[in-house]
Amino acid sequence: MGRPPLNSRLAEFGTTIFAEMSALAARTGAINLGQGFPDVDGPESVREAAVRALRDGRGNQYPPGPGVPELREAIAAHQSRCYGSLGLTFDPDTEILVTAGATEAVAAALLGLVEPGDEVIALEPYYDSYAASIALAGGTRVPVTLRPRGGAADQHFHLDLDELRDAVTDRTRLILLNTPHNPTGTVLTRDELAAVAELCVERDLLAVTDEVYEHLVYEGEHLPLASFPGMRERTVTISSAGKTFSFTGWKVGWAMAPPELLKAVRAAKQYLTYVASGPFQYAVAEALALPDTYYAALRDDLRAKRDLLADGLRGAGLEVFTPSGTYFITADIRPLGETDGTRFCLALPERCGVVAVPTQVFYDHEAEGAPFIRFAFCKRTAVLEDALTRLKSLSG
Repeated sequence: MGRPPLNSRLAEFGTTIFAEMSALAARTGAINLGQGFPDVDGPESVREAAVRALRDGRGNQYPPGPGVPELREAIAAHQSRCYGSLGLTFDPDTEILVTAGATEAVAAALLGLVEPGDEVIALEPYYDSYAASIALAGGTRVPVTLRPRGGAADQHFHLDLDELRDAVTDRTRLILLNTPHNPTGTVLTRDELAAVAELCVERDLLAVTDEVYEHLVYEGEHLPLASFPGMRERTVTISSAGKTFSFTGWKVGWAMAPPELLKAVRAAKQYLTYVASGPFQYAVAEALALPDTYYAALRDDLRAKRDLLADGLRGAGLEVFTPSGTYFITADIRPLGETDGTRFCLALPERCGVVAVPTQVFYDHEAEGAPFIRFAFCKRTAVLEDALTRLKSLSG
């Protein structure tokens, strides 16, 4: 061949780290605390709703391009219920688009809104699909790094607002914001979000927000960026059902935006999957109507698992950054005399029978992320306890 077959925009991207580490877990029989999926299914009533939709023939053929009306109406009702007091509501007919998970929503938003040469600011470390989607759109990735700050017993990753301001240039098109943040577990505060909003308005920037962990907040509060002054008309808000209801395989997500922005997202999305997850859309519509007690119980369960894993990792000799949201914990391996997270994670299955993910792969500035690794705590308590028993050998 005269030239490599792989599109040059994707040349830097190989197999995702999640696929690599999950394959390593399967090959070694290790406990997989790397990839972020629960090891139990979500509510039985929601599963039965999917079965009922299948049996009733709802969604077995192509659903409408924007998503089934029942789900779009349920998303609008969910937003009003959770954020209506902030003045944030969406029209189900013109401002909501159902997607194949949040991953497609992010990709479609970037493909629809970014021109070649545009700069896209993303918080580093970032979910790996962000980098690939920016590249596919022909954009230039501009990372702004979250760094640990605080006392030894209460360290968290924080956004440097001065660094964010300095990152904006005349070529900046949009800020891609993820809060609650994967992988660090940071939940941006009201003041931080207000500063981001002011910057977007001042510099006439768009925002794409990934809010899939909106219901998994243990300290602080989740506030949609679109609810801040001047942001409703310039923000694409993205979320999904997978993390909230523990059905990650269903791949049901959504994008919410004013009609002109949503039109751009839909223009790209229709040539990606066109439509997906027909029967599951009806089930998610029912899931979104679950009472507040469901969300409270989910948070309480995951908070207890977070604390269990955090305490155990400290006992194994790691420095732990207790997350305020998501279901991931970042740990620093340097107290163990290690400095290379990738090498550490590749050896961990044979060493302890546990799989984690090196967060170095989520950084452009790899040296910043070299000592950090990520564990998922969205697993059964017995599985976490087994993993911690195995990890105790690290401190030995």
